[in-house]
Amino acid sequence: MQSYIRHIRESLGLKLSFGILLLAMPVFIVALGIQLMYSRYYVKQEATERAKSELQAMTQHIDKYLRTVETATNANEWLVKEHVQPDSLLAFTRRIVMLNANVSGCSITTEPGLFPQYGRYFSAYTIRRGDSIVTAREAEYEYFEKTWYKTPRLLGRPCWVDPFNDFTAGTLSASSMIASYCKPLYDADGRFFGVISSDLSMPKLAEILQAKKPYPNSYFMMLGEDGHYFVHPDTARLVSQTIFSRADADNQSDIIALGHEMTTGHQGTMRTTVDGQPCLVCYCPVEGTRWSLALVCHDSDILKSYNRLTYIVVPLTIAGLLLILLFCHQIVSHSIRALTRLETQAQRMADGHYGEQMDHSRRLDAVGQLQNSFALMQQSINRHVSDIRRANAETGQRNTELRQASLMAEESIRQKTAFIQNMTHQIRTPLNIIIGFVQVLRDNVSQLPDEEVRSITDMMNHNAMTLNRMVLMLYDSSDSGLAEELASHRHETVACNEVAQESIALTRPHFPALSIAFSTTLPDTTSIQTNRLYFLRSLREILYNSAKYSDGQHISISLSETADTVRFVLQDTGKGIAADYQDMMFEPFTKVDDLSEGLGLGLPLAKRHITFLGGEMVLDTTYRDGCRFIIEMPK
Repeated sequence: MQSYIRHIRESLGLKLSFGILLLAMPVFIVALGIQLMYSRYYVKQEATERAKSELQAMTQHIDKYLRTVETATNANEWLVKEHVQPDSLLAFTRRIVMLNANVSGCSITTEPGLFPQYGRYFSAYTIRRGDSIVTAREAEYEYFEKTWYKTPRLLGRPCWVDPFNDFTAGTLSASSMIASYCKPLYDADGRFFGVISSDLSMPKLAEILQAKKPYPNSYFMMLGEDGHYFVHPDTARLVSQTIFSRADADNQSDIIALGHEMTTGHQGTMRTTVDGQPCLVCYCPVEGTRWSLALVCHDSDILKSYNRLTYIVVPLTIAGLLLILLFCHQIVSHSIRALTRLETQAQRMADGHYGEQMDHSRRLDAVGQLQNSFALMQQSINRHVSDIRRANAETGQRNTELRQASLMAEESIRQKTAFIQNMTHQIRTPLNIIIGFVQVLRDNVSQLPDEEVRSITDMMNHNAMTLNRMVLMLYDSSDSGLAEELASHRHETVACNEVAQESIALTRPHFPALSIAFSTTLPDTTSIQTNRLYFLRSLREILYNSAKYSDGQHISISLSETADTVRFVLQDTGKGIAADYQDMMFEPFTKVDDLSEGLGLGLPLAKRHITFLGGEMVLDTTYRDGCRFIIEMPK
């Protein structure tokens, strides 16, 4: 233990860590306590609202239950008044019980001597026993003093009387507690002649109440006007005890207060201790009666989840404090790590790593000043090393630029030489043919047959057109030439079918035996706004390439339209364009075969013109039988 204490005293990091922990611990515990306190408060508030809701729902359910009994009694009152006869009264009681499942029994009792043949007493009573219904005239007993008879007679109006046990009275009676809805009976002259009462089984009502409870140990209880228990889980308390019976005025004043609140018909909530358990009690009067219904919820049920949470919070609190200690130790260790870094940086500099820079410190102690001085020294050394490296890098960059410039110059010379040689070859061939035929015609024109002269002139014309095409392509390849041409014809109305057919007509003179198919789905009036000359040249260049490199028999141009564009599809059948050349075919002066005819400007210029005119030209790579170019021009 002493070794650990000595280690802590010698370690600045541990001392600072424990100091921070001692400062943070009270704040942490107070914050956690406040959070738990508010959590407990909100749990209780939620439980109160839930209990109120359950009590309100049960009150409405009981009210509906009572109204059913009242309605059954009131609906048969007029029949009783119309037929005041012994047999009829027995039949009416049976009818009420039979037709209303909530009525456990019904009696019609009359004033003394109403039926002389039966003497002083007459009471017709029907009771439900299980699945059977029993109706009989009760034996003679002094029912005039019973609460269910005396109360409505004195009040002169229907009322609910407190539940009672009538098992010892009469020959036919209920074996359990009942509550009765009693209504006085008056004849046509307004004279009182008896009472009709319908019974409600309190055990059945208790089953309904106890079946619905928000918590496992919660329960409903019902009190009468004087505080007697009518419904309670402890059946020993029913009727014989009141809520005040077991209450000690000194130690259970809250129970007495709850009893007064309920017996006076108030509504509300109260926290009391019931049977030694702290509880939440929600209470309210039962409408139409002098009874009061209460829902008792034990705090142990309400706070069960909350108490379970505390078993989790305590270990988490301990773990949190340990994490705080670990975190503080890491921070402190990091803050005093500057000395170790100084040693490491010095060793790295000794090994030749001058580019690494140590950060400046805002600390005012000796460690911070030492770190800042070391950082300044690093900056100075690094600045000198950087100057040397920058000079070397600039020298290397200049050498690289000179090499690239030399290579570019060599490549430019090579390309210029290749272009001049290619252009000279392409121009010299038709020019030699023309010159040769001119000499032939000059020296032997009179000796040559007309057919041969015509063949010579056609050949000269073909080569002249070839020369003219190459000159135009060279002219088009310059930006200035294109700008001048488009300036004069920027927005011309061009008929689509007409320009397509004209491109075919301009291509055929170069290939007399050529067959080009034309198809269109457009009316002849369909037109676009474009530069006619350059659009015509683009179509002609594509057809020219098709005629030169395909089989010459299956060349076609077809026109169609979409919602926004006119589509020109030019295709042929032949060897097509190799896949590895497709990415370069639109580059100027690029040819598959350097010995082939042409300057390598046809497709690049066609692509350039179409794009400049606002359209799009693509090679359909899905077409495998030759070449297919698709041109989309905006309407």
